[in-house]
Amino acid sequence: MRMKKKSYFMVFVVILALTLVDVNSFNSAAQRKRKEGKMKHRYTNHLAKESSPYLLMHAHNPVEWYPWGRAAFNKAKKENKLIIISIGYAACHWCHVMEEESFEDLAVAEIMNKHFVSIKVDREERPDIDQVYMNAAQLLTGRGGWPLNIVAFPDGRPFFAGTYFPKENWISLMRQITDIYKKDPARLEKQAEAVTLGIRSAEVVNLDVDKADFTRSELDKIFSNWEKNIDFQWGGSGNAPKFPLPIGYQYLLKYHYMSGKEKALQAVKVTLDKMALGGIYDRVGGGFARYSVDKYWKVPHFEKMLYDNAQLVGLYSAAYQLTREPLYKEVVYETLEFIERELTSAELPGGGRGFYSSLDADSEGEEGKYYTWTKKEIEKTSGKDTALIINYFNITGRGNWEKGRNILFRSKKDEVFAKENKMPIEELQELVASVKQKLLAVRSERIKPSLDDKILTSWNAMMLNAYVDAYRVFDDNGFLEKAQQNGKFLVKNMLTKNGRLNRVFKENRAASSINAFLDDYAFTIKAFISLYQATFDEEWLSIAEKLLQYTLAHFFDKRSSMFYYTSDLDPQLIARKMEITDNVIPASNSVMALNLYLLGEYFYKEDYIKTARQMLDNVKANLVSGGVYFANWAILMTYFIEGPCEVAITGQDCIKKRKELDKHFLPHILLLGGKKESKLPLLKNKLIAGQTTIYVCKDKTCRVPVTKTKDALRQIKD
Repeated sequence: MRMKKKSYFMVFVVILALTLVDVNSFNSAAQRKRKEGKMKHRYTNHLAKESSPYLLMHAHNPVEWYPWGRAAFNKAKKENKLIIISIGYAACHWCHVMEEESFEDLAVAEIMNKHFVSIKVDREERPDIDQVYMNAAQLLTGRGGWPLNIVAFPDGRPFFAGTYFPKENWISLMRQITDIYKKDPARLEKQAEAVTLGIRSAEVVNLDVDKADFTRSELDKIFSNWEKNIDFQWGGSGNAPKFPLPIGYQYLLKYHYMSGKEKALQAVKVTLDKMALGGIYDRVGGGFARYSVDKYWKVPHFEKMLYDNAQLVGLYSAAYQLTREPLYKEVVYETLEFIERELTSAELPGGGRGFYSSLDADSEGEEGKYYTWTKKEIEKTSGKDTALIINYFNITGRGNWEKGRNILFRSKKDEVFAKENKMPIEELQELVASVKQKLLAVRSERIKPSLDDKILTSWNAMMLNAYVDAYRVFDDNGFLEKAQQNGKFLVKNMLTKNGRLNRVFKENRAASSINAFLDDYAFTIKAFISLYQATFDEEWLSIAEKLLQYTLAHFFDKRSSMFYYTSDLDPQLIARKMEITDNVIPASNSVMALNLYLLGEYFYKEDYIKTARQMLDNVKANLVSGGVYFANWAILMTYFIEGPCEVAITGQDCIKKRKELDKHFLPHILLLGGKKESKLPLLKNKLIAGQTTIYVCKDKTCRVPVTKTKDALRQIKD
């Protein structure tokens, strides 16, 4: 992949130096209480009829906000005003701070309303808009983040970008831009042209006609380069802040399986151990915060996102399947309890349940107040067991965080702590579980962080996939039931008759005005493939291919053999982007490439596999050096190095046999099966009356059919 990236620092260097402030120096602002009901109905702007919790949060600002749409751009053109595009999301702490400091302020609103047309965007509803303007921020400033504030011409071309601004800096910036626009608009025009060209040129993918020779040695080179950045003491990379990057560790598990490289497994285990013991994990209620601000995973940024927890459930399930580490099972079960308690809807119209997007970092105007504890609160709740619990959770009288409050984290696994305290591990775990229930009850009486209750197709598909992963590892039918409920919801509420998906569901209806993006299709296809492998219900596979056909018709670029992030049916932005690089969420193109490969295997469609191979060839230059940011692409590469082991199970006990196989970590098998005859090529003529048969096949060649799982395992591992 050849990514064209130019530097466009032409204007506003001085302005940026004055206004781009390190947000960490403003912790005092984060602790201020938001004034409940402040100007609640004194002002109402154009966001009042929106469904996004983030947009509604700004509906009564004195700033005359518009949602993204024709009305705002027409007004800007008619009145010859510049546009402010402010992008954030409901769980974003610094978005709240800037709203309170600036967007609720009358002096700020007066300037914005007089000289600009102001647009608010929920990045989770409209990631396509965020993607374009985050690219602008990175070109202009070398960094990004949220809130993301853009100043652009009425046609949407940006010439300035920044993140959080204190009130006085924001006012100063707006005045300077207004002055330049009046006196020297050509200067801004030149900047906008350069930035727009940069946006359109960034991450341009060219068709690579040279076929790569993918070998096991390439996998070793990937790990050799990656290993240099791994923190083998605390997990993750060596730097702070640390984000969970689950797809990277999924790849390392598979690489360990293929290579036997113990260092790869060590990298996974130390990361999962330290995260599970650290403050990034909610010790009382389960679930992970978005990231850790330190390298020890101790101090989280307290917002909880559905997509993080979905991927981490899948990762911890896979790691448990391989290692049988009890801590990993504890994390999976507690995290899914959190999802059920906090982020799962009631039954929805048409049937099924959806998953909400996130919980805020703040409550009562303070970041983390809901999740942290004073020593006195712990003593009052723990009773006679206080001394042990204080030691277990690293509680201090002065507090291990801010304002005398404590983040609960662990320094040792239960078996070590129990031995040091000369008590049976069962007794320790029973005691801790009892105290955690009491703490949860106390915490439930506090004012909760706000919930972003919009339901996003792609994130729901990730959570569905997580439930399937947990079901297959732990054989808990409740997990499968949750996955099927969500699958039913997606089909009934988000999928239209022609194969198009909606992205957002809110207030018991799909927001049909927001067409789904490539990640919605990619993760839904992936989830339905997973549901098929767990149930052998071919309807899920059929819907997955229907969705794949839709993406090929409306997202695929034949010139590059890659997928655009937006459909050809969507209104055009200033650039039509492709998502290539894996990050906290795998890139939609890497997920689509894997989907093409797997469905190509299931349906014997060589054109699907050929396209997947071409996509991989296009990014091959980044694979060896890209590390975690090309991990999902590297997973696809393993299939081309050593094709999947196709395991077909036919007969009445097919699910039972599948469960027996799932007791083993087998990341390279492709499962299929059923109790009846099937039209799938690999299942044709394989049903033998009166017995359940297992066929292990590689490269379109099947071994001798067997009836015992142990014999199939021997063939799989041979």
